[in-house]
Amino acid sequence: MGSTLTLLDWGVIILFLLLFVGIGLRAGRSSIQNIQDYFLGGRRLPWWLAGGSMVATTFAADTPLAVTELVYKNGIAGNWLWWNAVAGGVLTVFFFAAYWHRSGVMTDAELAELRYSGKVALFLRGFRAVYLGLFMNVLIIAWVNLAMLSLLKVFFDLNDTQAFLWLSVMMVMVMLYASLSGLKGIAATDVVQFIVAMGGCIVLAIIVLHSESVGGMQALKSRLSAERLSFFPTIGSASSSGHSMSIGIGSFLAFVAVQWWASWYPGAEPGGGGYIAQRLMSTRSETEAVKAGLFFQIAHYALRPWAWIVVALCALVLFPDLPAEQSRYGFVYVMRDFLPEGLRGLLLVAFIAAYMSTISTQLNWGASYLTGDLYQRLLAPPLKLSGQESINRHYVLVSKLFTILLAACGLVVTLYVERITAIWEFIIECGAGLGLVLILRWYWWRVNAWSEITATLVPLVVYFIAKYVLSRWNPVWGLSLQEAPHSYYLTVGVTTAAWVTVTFLTPPTDAAQLKAFYERVQPLGWWKPISKQDGTRPLLGLLIAWALGVGLVYSLLFGIGYAVLLDFFPMTISLSLALACGVALSFVMKRLQK
Repeated sequence: MGSTLTLLDWGVIILFLLLFVGIGLRAGRSSIQNIQDYFLGGRRLPWWLAGGSMVATTFAADTPLAVTELVYKNGIAGNWLWWNAVAGGVLTVFFFAAYWHRSGVMTDAELAELRYSGKVALFLRGFRAVYLGLFMNVLIIAWVNLAMLSLLKVFFDLNDTQAFLWLSVMMVMVMLYASLSGLKGIAATDVVQFIVAMGGCIVLAIIVLHSESVGGMQALKSRLSAERLSFFPTIGSASSSGHSMSIGIGSFLAFVAVQWWASWYPGAEPGGGGYIAQRLMSTRSETEAVKAGLFFQIAHYALRPWAWIVVALCALVLFPDLPAEQSRYGFVYVMRDFLPEGLRGLLLVAFIAAYMSTISTQLNWGASYLTGDLYQRLLAPPLKLSGQESINRHYVLVSKLFTILLAACGLVVTLYVERITAIWEFIIECGAGLGLVLILRWYWWRVNAWSEITATLVPLVVYFIAKYVLSRWNPVWGLSLQEAPHSYYLTVGVTTAAWVTVTFLTPPTDAAQLKAFYERVQPLGWWKPISKQDGTRPLLGLLIAWALGVGLVYSLLFGIGYAVLLDFFPMTISLSLALACGVALSFVMKRLQK
């Protein structure tokens, strides 16, 4: 049966939707003078606004559902599928946030012409604009749309047409404030939407946990196995027991030793990139860029997941017989069956807020590529306009039109997508192997445009070979190389060998271009042909900061989790370790800034 919304529920939904649109329009519209204002908020965002916007963007409508599916399948430890990315995220904070801010570019695609030289650099910039801003971006929008459609159909018992009409209305509202307000309005709306979305999930977790059907945390724990409640997977077995995350050593190493640095994935790009780079570049200073990045990592990994995990554990007890393909909807069934009048509307608003924050960023981020890197740099005709102000207005208008175009394309592609996991698998597989180039382009002078082009295209080729050729073979050494995560070994290995070979077979970037890049960004690392300074020694300080940052995030993640589960001894140890890492990190960062 579908869920019936009362007049109070509808009042809550309408009130918050109007609030979201109003905040976005008020915060951003009056301050837009040019496309730098439109896509980077005039580079005036405070660290908490930029960091909060990043967190809101990663909280899509499907996120709590995906976490629920992981918990159903492998208990709390199933979340290591995404917890493994902490190392890569923290790497961005200390090794790349300041560089992105110093670069002065508007998009990460524009970095191609700052870092590399010649027509190949221009080609790379245009290619990335279309590949990321249009192709990948529309797939991500369709993925988020499909998740929202699934929620609407389950929650309201709607048919496909009815659900799509609801979705179209929400998309129009997002498009309205995203196209008119620019990044500043989107970021302000994101923060409010995140507070509403997380607040709703926390309320849901408290209500269902203390319902008569569950009976509180101790009662919940008594009805679940210790393996289900374990934070860590069982290593060494390739098969699942159904009660814990039992993972083969090959898969474990692929997740923790390869994926976080080798794979490009939206929001978790090694070296930053995409909307993460956009938010870092929108801050007021290098220091605030680092603060925004660290705030994002802590909030993303340590603060967000526990309300979802509690609801997922309750769903395990309340709906134990859900088939595997429907387990993600345990979260929605809890919403439907346990929320009183008014709060049901609030929780639906929470999911709508999560959806809108993600879509608004994807539209603005994608339009920044299409406007700055494709239209302005490659396609724009000579503008017969009087004055810079008229030219600025022209490009702002083009930006708004591209925002509308991306929204329309996203809706159309949604009609042809059947499985969320199909898009997710395609994106993560086709980004495997690119990560190392995105890291080393800042630290090794010899990386050139051909290196990056090769590392972008080879994973696509390997993906199709693995799926349609290697799929006929038996596993090699127990590894099924056509299926993730074992496929990472093949894709990363072939891609790395390819781009390293191409790097040394092609001429280096022009020395004048390298010098200009070095003088602007002041990177550490291997730049001896350009600089006489040894840039490798100071890397030790950044490595220490990175290790302490990883320790801080994981300690907070586990400490908060143990607190939620009322396990006070491990909570004390974890939070004490987090405090020690935080104090040490503060000391190291002060030394690095001298």
